[in-house]
Amino acid sequence: MPCAKSASIFQANRRVIPGGVVSVNRAVEPEIAFVRGLGSRVWDADGNEYIDYHAAFAPYVLGHNDPDVNAAVHRCLKAHASLMGSGTNPWEGRAAELIVHHVPSVEKVMLTNTGSEASYHAVRIARAHTGRDGILVMQGGYNGWHNDVAVNVMTPLDVVGPRVSPGEYKVVPLSAGVPNHILGDVHVVNYNDLDSVRYVIDRHPIAALILEPILQNIGIVKPQPGYLEGLRQLCDEAGVVLVFDEVKTGFRHALGGYQSLCGIRPDLSIFGKALANGYPIGAIGGRADLMDYFVHPHPSRRVLIAGTYNAHPIPCAATIATVEKLAKNEQENYEHLYSLGERMQKGLEGLFAERSATVCRQGSAFCAYFMDHEPVDWHDIADHHDFDFDGRYRTALIEAGVYHFPLPTKQGSISLAHTKADIDLTLERTRKVLKHI
Repeated sequence: MPCAKSASIFQANRRVIPGGVVSVNRAVEPEIAFVRGLGSRVWDADGNEYIDYHAAFAPYVLGHNDPDVNAAVHRCLKAHASLMGSGTNPWEGRAAELIVHHVPSVEKVMLTNTGSEASYHAVRIARAHTGRDGILVMQGGYNGWHNDVAVNVMTPLDVVGPRVSPGEYKVVPLSAGVPNHILGDVHVVNYNDLDSVRYVIDRHPIAALILEPILQNIGIVKPQPGYLEGLRQLCDEAGVVLVFDEVKTGFRHALGGYQSLCGIRPDLSIFGKALANGYPIGAIGGRADLMDYFVHPHPSRRVLIAGTYNAHPIPCAATIATVEKLAKNEQENYEHLYSLGERMQKGLEGLFAERSATVCRQGSAFCAYFMDHEPVDWHDIADHHDFDFDGRYRTALIEAGVYHFPLPTKQGSISLAHTKADIDLTLERTRKVLKHI
C-alpha cells in the first residue's frame, strides 16, 4: 500500500525530533504516520484504512473518538474550565469518586498524568511505609519508565541468563543513564514463580512487589492457579507492599480491574489507559493508611506528589465520561467485549489448526503465540515462540489493512466500537495472509 506521505512526515520529523518519534517504542517498521481514528478504524496520511487492534497500546476500550467522551470534553471546554494549579476542582473529585466506588481495594486515590508517574509514587509510598529500599519486579513485566522499574521486559536469554528457580535474574536496565546504585535495590524474578519471590524476600529488605496481575506487555500471560494468592500471603508475612499495575488490565477487563475478577486485594493499584479512553491520565489508589503518606503529619515521612498538569479538567472529564459509560450498561458492555474476544479467539484457533499456535485471551485482549502451549513466563516465550514468523505475520496483516503493533508478542485489543463484522473481516483477511506467509 502507498505510504509516501507517511515517509515524508517521518523524514521531516527526524530533522527536529530524535528518531522522528516522541516515544521510542513507536519507532517500528513499517513506518506509518497515522492522522485519524474513529471507532474501530484508523487512517494513515496516505488515506489507507486499517481495522485497529493496537489501540495505542490499549486505552481505547470504547473506540477512537467516542462521541460521548468527546461530548464531555466539549462541555468542559464550553464551560471555560481551566487549569488553575491552586485548590481543587469538581472534575478531579468526581473522577476519584468513581475509581474508589468501582475498585475493591481503593479507599483513596491520587490522579497523575501517566501510569509511569503513578508507578513512581507507589514505589515511594512503599519505601516510606516500610523503611526499606528493595523493589521486586517481574521479568517480562513493564511498570513504567522510571529508574526503579525500567528493567527486564523482552530481555534476550543470552543476556538475562537461563531459567533459575529459586533465584533472581541479572537486572538489565531499559535505558542508559540509570545509576548503578539504584539497580542494586531492584530484584527480578520470573512471573508465576512463588519460590523465587520467597527467595528474594528472605534475602533482601523488600519494600514493594509490583507486577501486572496479567503480563500484558509480552502478550497475555496469565497467573497460574494460586499464584496471586501466594503473592498476597508472602507479602503479608514479610510486610511487603503488594502493588498491582492495572494500567493495562484496569477498566478493560472489568470496572473493578482484574483484581475484582481474581479476588485478590493489593495494597496499592495503579491505573491509566482505558481509564479515560485515550486521554492522558493515570491514577494511584489503595489503602487509606498508605495513601495518607501524601499528607503525613511528619515532614520526614511525607511522600511528595506534585505536577502542574495533575487532574487537568479535560482528562478528568474524559475519565468521568468513560467510566460512567462503562458503568451505565456494565454487564452488557463487558459481555459484548468478551464475546467479541471469544469470536476472535475461536476464529484464529480455526485458522491456526494446522500449525503450532496458541491464542491466549483475557476478555477483549488477545495474543497469538506461535508455540504449542500457553506461556507461563518470559523464558517460556523466549524458548518456544517463533518470533520470525510472528514478525512476518504482523507485517502482512498491516499490508492487508489489519493493524497490530508490528512487534512480536504484543497484545491485540478490541473495543466496544468493534463489531462482529469487524472480527469476521479480520479473520477473512488473516486467512488470506496465512496462505501467503
